Amino acid sequence: MPFRLNDLLLVVVVITSMVAAIIFPDFGSLFQALPVYCVMANFFLSYLSIELSDVWKALQGHSRQIMAFTVMKLVILPVILFYIFYYIAPAYALSALLLTGVSTGVVAPFISNMVRGNSSLVLVVVVITSALAPFTLPLLIKIVTARQVGISFFSMLRMLALVIFVPIAAVEVLRCLIPRLLAPLMKMQFPISLVLFAIIDLGVFYRYAPFFKKEPGIIILASAVAFALAAIYCIIGIIFFWKSSLENQLAGAVILGNLNNVLVIVFSSEFFGPVEPMVAAMYMIPFFVIVIPLRYYRHRRTKAV
Repeated sequence: MPFRLNDLLLVVVVITSMVAAIIFPDFGSLFQALPVYCVMANFFLSYLSIELSDVWKALQGHSRQIMAFTVMKLVILPVILFYIFYYIAPAYALSALLLTGVSTGVVAPFISNMVRGNSSLVLVVVVITSALAPFTLPLLIKIVTARQVGISFFSMLRMLALVIFVPIAAVEVLRCLIPRLLAPLMKMQFPISLVLFAIIDLGVFYRYAPFFKKEPGIIILASAVAFALAAIYCIIGIIFFWKSSLENQLAGAVILGNLNNVLVIVFSSEFFGPVEPMVAAMYMIPFFVIVIPLRYYRHRRTKAV
């Protein structure tokens, strides 16, 4: 089954909580101080399943190709897509930059398993991009949008570093001191994540209620942009590894297509908005839906052989 019940439930919770925040902004305002902490808690739960020792093993022997892909994902592609959208749909250029330049989602190895991609490759890039994105993304924003955005580089760096590095450090401390807690926490990950996603949306989107009530069409356009970006990511990921194995092609598509959109929701709401958080929120749908075309692609390639 390409689209599991849990995936559908997560999408429903995200969209419902977003709509609730827009319709009932007073209720959403009760959660205004919580989104950053909820993202950190969600990352903590997601990192529980990642063993840094496994990353090192997967990195050996493929470091040059992995680093080239990482540079393309964090530096080159975000700039290219920013300027493409700047000339075609300028209101969404920054959304393209933020989503493309953010780190790969920590659930990407699981998605890769669903399409039978090279999950070891995916895992390595998840860790590398998580470590680099707090530095590369603010720098890209300052360089590419220097004339439009007057935001402190260090303010953006501080927020991203806090959200990403503190949960990683907390997981490693827990792994060393109380490893028996890892399994129980992982079992509770999904229901807790549902609550965290709902609180994030309520605490972010209430502030944009007047805008979205006045311009409801933005929600449809944001969805279209999200799906367009997902399609671009999958195609480029496959092309990058075109001369490699089918498993690597699928891994490339997953690495680019399964990104940390929840981090973009909170990050962009702090420094930008309202369009950027909306596009990031609507990306939750293609985030899981890309499993379907990737499975079809695998079926066609294996059938052709």
